[in-house]
Amino acid sequence: MGVLPGTSPEASADEGFGLALRGLSVAYGAHTILRDLSLDVPAGSTTCLLGPSGIGKSTLLRRVAGLIDGPGTVQATDGKPLAGRVALMGQGDGLLPWLNALDNVLLGSRLRGERADRDRGLAMLARVGLADAAASRPATLSGGMRQRVALARTLMEDCPLVLMDEPFSAVDALTRLRLQDLAAEMLAGRTVLMVTHDPWEAIRISHAITVMTGDPATISLTLEPDGQTPRAIDTDTARDHWRELMDALGEMA
Repeated sequence: MGVLPGTSPEASADEGFGLALRGLSVAYGAHTILRDLSLDVPAGSTTCLLGPSGIGKSTLLRRVAGLIDGPGTVQATDGKPLAGRVALMGQGDGLLPWLNALDNVLLGSRLRGERADRDRGLAMLARVGLADAAASRPATLSGGMRQRVALARTLMEDCPLVLMDEPFSAVDALTRLRLQDLAAEMLAGRTVLMVTHDPWEAIRISHAITVMTGDPATISLTLEPDGQTPRAIDTDTARDHWRELMDALGEMA
């Protein structure tokens, strides 16, 4: 989904704020996924959550989104409620197959019973390079095109906080690079918290990388790469970052 159910965008992206996560705990039955986890997410930048499968990255994202409950607090640094200011882009494109690309982009408005702004939806599709695909249904689009529709739908909500759960994992490597570039451009200035399994993706597009390890999960490393995003990854600095991340993940000898 591009916007969290039951919310309505009330703030534009230029009202930037960060997140202060304090003492978050989540358990499923007897298994504790997160215990007393705290994290600061800087305003107007992209923070990537990196860690092994099953560590709790998606759980943390869902806790921030308010889709699951648990002890601890999730607060915006401007002191205002998060409701209506959060967009969520999940794994896969999540497009409804019976709607065309434009109607999928406008889905948030339809779910809230609002009048859809079709002109703005068309403009958003044009921004992601799909001006000619507005009337096309998802089955006729490539995987990369569907992901661009999903990105347009997320941006259509104009929320200052964007949560992304491995949004480009379902596409081929070249398309993934192109979508990373597009996201870095179009999400500039927003506060983005993004889950990824890919250290190179985190190095390319994030301003801060947070590594989660352990059981229950803890923050084992926070890395802040230098330079403007998207970064080149064929550099000594990028390779040094990769080694540091892999060491933190326990994957290197």
